[in-house]
Amino acid sequence: MPILALDTSSAVAVAVLSDDARDVLAAASSAQPRRHAELLAPMITATLAEAGVDRRALTAIVAGTGPAPFTGLRVGLVTARTFGLALGVPVWGVPSLDALAAGAVAGAAPGTRVVAVSDARRREVYWAAYEAAPGGLTALAGPDIAAPAELRASGRLDGALVVGRGALLHATTLGLAGEPTVLDPDPADLARLAVARAAAGQPLPTEPLYLRRPDAEPHAGAKRVLT
Repeated sequence: MPILALDTSSAVAVAVLSDDARDVLAAASSAQPRRHAELLAPMITATLAEAGVDRRALTAIVAGTGPAPFTGLRVGLVTARTFGLALGVPVWGVPSLDALAAGAVAGAAPGTRVVAVSDARRREVYWAAYEAAPGGLTALAGPDIAAPAELRASGRLDGALVVGRGALLHATTLGLAGEPTVLDPDPADLARLAVARAAAGQPLPTEPLYLRRPDAEPHAGAKRVLT
């Protein structure tokens, strides 16, 4: 039975896959990072229709947990949880940077190092470092947030494959030549990681990775008004 996977950490992206996550039945994406709430639900409906899958046939929902800016990430996770609750199926969370790295090292030799870099806005990036291993990825460091110059100075990019939209936006500061081979997480990679981790009994929490406090917060000195 099919799996629905979605990610709103960067682009708005949706995929419907077979239950083992090997076959992609349908997929769609839109690189409009400020229109998550507007685009996601219609994209899910259209992708399910293209795949010929009734939503009631879904057996699991997979969502990227970031890191990402607050609003877009919240849209994806709330949507995934709502679907899971309504359908009575599990909701699995996978860090979006994991999927970004997995897409980059597919077919790479074991030991290949990759750094996934996404846009954190405010002239900062989210990043995480990995190493290709037989059958998967080994996490080396992160996820974390840094100014591009700080990430370059850390030496983590030296000799590594660097991917992600953050790498494209800050290529000069990061000291990169050429465009990254992968820009955004593929929800199909999210699903494949989720299925493998679930089979191994690993936790798949859906708590969001913000790494930064929300822009809008109650003022610390606000007074309560009693009526």
